[in-house]
Amino acid sequence: MKRFLLIGISLLALTACTSNVGQSEDSQSKIEEEPINQNDEQQEEQQEEPIVLSPLTGLEAKGDINQRPFSVMINNHPKARPQSGLHKADVVYEVLAEGSVTRFLAIYQSEQPEIIGPVRSARDYYIDLSKGYDAFYISHGWSPSAQKKLQSGEADYLNGLFYDGTLFWRDHERRAPHNSYISFSNLMEGAGRKGYSMTEEVEPLPFIKKEDETLSSFEPMIDFVVKYGNSDTWKIQYVYDESIERYKRYSANELTVDRETKEPVLLDNILVVEMEHQIIDNYGRRSIDIYSGGIGYLFQKGSYTEIEWKNVDGRILPYQNGQVVPFVPGRTWINIVPNIDKALQLTQM
Repeated sequence: MKRFLLIGISLLALTACTSNVGQSEDSQSKIEEEPINQNDEQQEEQQEEPIVLSPLTGLEAKGDINQRPFSVMINNHPKARPQSGLHKADVVYEVLAEGSVTRFLAIYQSEQPEIIGPVRSARDYYIDLSKGYDAFYISHGWSPSAQKKLQSGEADYLNGLFYDGTLFWRDHERRAPHNSYISFSNLMEGAGRKGYSMTEEVEPLPFIKKEDETLSSFEPMIDFVVKYGNSDTWKIQYVYDESIERYKRYSANELTVDRETKEPVLLDNILVVEMEHQIIDNYGRRSIDIYSGGIGYLFQKGSYTEIEWKNVDGRILPYQNGQVVPFVPGRTWINIVPNIDKALQLTQM
């Protein structure tokens, strides 16, 4: 009887051990598999995380995509060259002011240069172009009609007339009116003083997506000229550099570079558009029809195509067959001219 009892106890113990061994192996298997699954999931999440793009360049964002754009009136008189900060503008409009002199409306969002200038005075059509980006508008001076527009509240603005020597400073190596400058930190301080918000959701420009990239309607063109007058002073030449796949800009046969860093202005899209110009006063000030649409040419990747421009919510955009022609990701320069046949010189390659 004792013998049977001992055998029974031994069998029970053996069964329990076998059961425990099985459980231990299963548990260990689960423990070993768990960290592998977690790592796989983390890697998948990292791979699926979308790249955030800057709204006005279509390139990977380096800063806050909700940084409100700001625009600066930049002088283009020969005595104002080379300028400061132009190489970091996302979008630049080059438009006639008086005579053959153009000025730049430089719009910034993705990058903020430390020094910007020389800063010049406001005109109506520059204000309207700036409003297309809801940009904080920076100028030094204004025409009578531009003064009315700004003081009526059409746009948030900062004028160097009221901050000369404080937020704006004078460079003593140049003579007025070609020596007024501002910094990003100072314009942000100015926005704060006036109670303007510098954070907002920015409507993106239309950009080519890699999977849809095509320039099938474009023809080769790596070198072309835009003229605003008869002299070389107002001659702009764009040359496509195939090694970097971007355009270099030359003004009066000199490469357009940043005054401080000597970095060249490098462009990805150049849009040349014709708009109606009219002289409106004895000073030679103009009105320019930026709304009615018209003909133009778009240059990308060393090639070009004829387009129709339209004003879409204040922005000048290229169209073909009723559809917007997207920009190549990068920086965009828009030349507005009164007569495109006289202003634009193409060299077929």
